[in-house]
Amino acid sequence: MTKQHWLIFPVSVLLALGVAACGDDDDDTGGGGDGGGVSGEIAIDGSSTVFPFAQAAAEQFQTENPDVRITVGQSGTGGGFEKFCAGETDISDASRPIDEEEEVPLCEKAGVSYKELQVASDGISVVTNPALEVECLTTDELKQVWESGSEVSSLSDVKPELPDTELSLYGPGTDSGTFEFFTETINEEEGNTRKDYQPSEDDNVLVQGVTGDPGGLGYFGFSYYEANADKLNLVALDAGNGCVEPSLEAIQSGEYEPLSRPIFMYPSEKALQRPEVMAFMEFTLENADAIAEAAQIVPASGEAIAESQAKLGG
Repeated sequence: MTKQHWLIFPVSVLLALGVAACGDDDDDTGGGGDGGGVSGEIAIDGSSTVFPFAQAAAEQFQTENPDVRITVGQSGTGGGFEKFCAGETDISDASRPIDEEEEVPLCEKAGVSYKELQVASDGISVVTNPALEVECLTTDELKQVWESGSEVSSLSDVKPELPDTELSLYGPGTDSGTFEFFTETINEEEGNTRKDYQPSEDDNVLVQGVTGDPGGLGYFGFSYYEANADKLNLVALDAGNGCVEPSLEAIQSGEYEPLSRPIFMYPSEKALQRPEVMAFMEFTLENADAIAEAAQIVPASGEAIAESQAKLGG
């Protein structure tokens, strides 16, 4: 795969600057505020996959609106919805739709209504340590590695010609939307996973685990692979139509199956009544492509963004 040379603001730089930093940049990126016309505070939490996008959106928005303070957390999609439905945050980042059986009733009970807005796209990347040389796995082979009760200790257990290096597995924790999507999609049941792996809600921790272990194999959002491509081996997936690596084009088109997905922001209706929150969401959707490039997230299609803008304005 030819690596996309996007304009990148590394997450580490964004963190160093702080999402509450003021800016003097007069460059007009369009929409969402009139150079300081709004003020206030916005609390965002949720998916670690959406975290870089939300950080980049906050940084760019505050360049034009320095009187708005934005905090961005990453407690996982499930953890974010818990805070959101409890009224603790204004916007919840999610790498999957809100759960109809558990989270929707929780928000309804608390009187929290919201808008579901797709802001970008993502593909879950399967990666290994460069010392663990594997080019492609079928979805069935991946299931054999990760499903509940699996006793696979090396990739040679699922295919003799694959490396016999002892595996060290790394993946998202149970509060992660990535965990839920992966287990449902690959293991055919949400939450169905082997227990003997190293979990974390922080994808950077997973990256460190895989890169630090010769037998490291894990999965996490595509943006975290892109930010660490020089230290990781990307594994293509074969869902029955040949091996396909995740890329901007393959994820956006859905060719990278079955691990391509939309990612969302959920602003509450109450929060949207505040000018600073509405201005932030308008800015985010109007500048979604530039924000996605800065965060190294795959942009949503123009049709998806137009639909989100219609929902926001409706």
